[in-house]
Order: sequence, then C-alpha cells, then structure tokens
Amino acid sequence: MATLTDYKHIQLDQRGIPKIAGSTMKVIELVMAHFSHGWTAEEIHVNHPDLSLSQIYSALAYYWENKQELDRAIQEDLESAQALRRNSSQSPFVSRLRREGILK
Repeated sequence: MATLTDYKHIQLDQRGIPKIAGSTMKVIELVMAHFSHGWTAEEIHVNHPDLSLSQIYSALAYYWENKQELDRAIQEDLESAQALRRNSSQSPFVSRLRREGILK
C-alpha cells in the first residue's frame, strides 16, 4: 500500500521510499540523473518520455524539501554498490578476456 505525500505525483512505497506515482521510478533515481548528467527537467523528460513534466518537477521539488534525508539514502546506495563491487568475484567471461589479453 502506497502512502500519499503533499506532492501530487510522489508517493511512499511500503518501505517508505519516495517514488513517482504511476511509475516504478524512485525519486532518488531521477535526482541522480539530474545531477550526474546535468539534465534539466525537460532533458529528463526527453530521456524518460513516460514521465510527465509535472511528475518530474514534483520529484525535484520533493528532493529539495527532503534533501538531507535523500542525500543520505543516495550515499548509502553508493556505499552499498561499492561494497558489492569490492566483494564480488570476477565473472568467468571477464577472467577469460583477461587471460587472452583482451582486457587489462
């Protein structure tokens, strides 16, 4: 069961994660695209035509109102991904490419 927020297009899922209503996109995913690619709301819309500009602006507004909490969630996600990379073994395919000198 999703929980509504004060933002028309933002709802919290069962775990309290803010998502864009009517989609599977998390607010932090949209924010990361905004910052990492330097995309404007219009450029996000071009790259995600399934989202309306209203949904995009609502997600960005939600981020700025909850910046500290969402920045912490983004940092935790990055740290988790880095830990997975450090602890994962190399795939057999990559190992073979390295043995053959294709990858360094």
